[in-house]
Amino acid sequence: MPNSKKRAAIILAAGHGTRMKSSLSKVLHKVAGRAMMDWVIALAKDLECEKIIVVTGAHNQDATNKAIEQLGEGSTALQDPPMGTGHAVNCAKDAMAGFDGNVIVLYADTPLITKETAIKAFEAIENGAAVSILGFESVDPTPYGRLIENEKGDLLEIVEAKEATPEQFKINFCNSGVMAASAKDLFTHLANVTNNNSKGEYYLTDVVGLAVAAGQRCVAVRGSEDEVLGVNSRIDLAAAESSFQTKKRNELMAKGVTLTAPETVFFSHDTQIENDVIIEPHVVFGEGVTIKTGAHIKSFTHIEGGQIEKGAIIGPYSRIRPGSVIGEDAHIGNFVETKNAKLSKGVKANHLTYLGDVTIGEKTNIGAGTITCNYDGYFKYKTEIGAGVLIGSDTMLVAPVKVGDKAMTGSGSTITKDIPEGSLAVGRAQQRNIDGWANNFHAESQAKKAKK
Repeated sequence: MPNSKKRAAIILAAGHGTRMKSSLSKVLHKVAGRAMMDWVIALAKDLECEKIIVVTGAHNQDATNKAIEQLGEGSTALQDPPMGTGHAVNCAKDAMAGFDGNVIVLYADTPLITKETAIKAFEAIENGAAVSILGFESVDPTPYGRLIENEKGDLLEIVEAKEATPEQFKINFCNSGVMAASAKDLFTHLANVTNNNSKGEYYLTDVVGLAVAAGQRCVAVRGSEDEVLGVNSRIDLAAAESSFQTKKRNELMAKGVTLTAPETVFFSHDTQIENDVIIEPHVVFGEGVTIKTGAHIKSFTHIEGGQIEKGAIIGPYSRIRPGSVIGEDAHIGNFVETKNAKLSKGVKANHLTYLGDVTIGEKTNIGAGTITCNYDGYFKYKTEIGAGVLIGSDTMLVAPVKVGDKAMTGSGSTITKDIPEGSLAVGRAQQRNIDGWANNFHAESQAKKAKK
């Protein structure tokens, strides 16, 4: 008979992470723009866990605060001092009081496990197993604990690599550390785990042997090696980043996105790109980016917190910052930066321009060197530019200011007042020609140079 389908997660985040050599808690280092702990909390939520407890240490208060910020008070447990993975899970016992369902143990430094894989561990318990372990087949299993199964596929024990027999050492089915069990079984068996080992620690893996000895069935479910990669160093962090990026690139290309040099393009965990988008080499996506079909992102462009509509052309060498919406068929060219800018259909800003805190109407052309002067050192102000406007090159628009539809500015103008619809605004010093001055200057300068 299937067991309860109520779910909870215990996330272990108490490791010191000394090999990271960082003042930041290891689990807060980012993969694809997202803290590793945030990846795992998000996984627990995707698994519909009604209770999520993060076990942290006395040394990583920043991780504790981050967990509370996301999950609320009562979402953390303290492991102090650290005495092994079994001890860490047992530290969550009080926080789990009253929960009658199934628990999965996850690791805050293992960010890439997918919902599809993790759910297998829960489903095994829901279908009658007492304990399930997430395993993986490794190309080089040397350092990992081996999962020992019988001919029926039941899990009999987990053997550490250094304790494996020559025959067991040949097995490449390895332990990821992720475990699921009913809360009752988990904490019952943890109470009997001892620290009679070389490290003097309480191992979570001992739960399997105790369950088997009690006549309970244990099973191992399979995931891929790349998704169970644990991060203990900056080298591991780079490997996790590489794994994510490779998977994301392949996923997008399979959906109809063109990457002309995939290995040079970097995505965030939440990047959304529709089909028939072309992305040239050396493009970086920060968080919160959506690219609609038919857009073309040219080389050396950085986009963060922006939405690019159908058919827009961005780059090369453009920077799209948070709050920007680049309209359908709009063009953002080389060395153009936008921030909190709403550009309507067909807007063009092709050269050397800063557009911040601005709205721009359809088919307006922004000349080279234009700047929306939106900050006075204390507050940000908005510029509103209408449709069909021609902003001349090297125009300074000092906000707050409005430019009416079909208006124009003269090149080199500083605009401090609103411009009515259909008007030309010129805000520059009047030109004055001094006859013969340049000829005199050249003659005097050439004479001085000749004497030297």
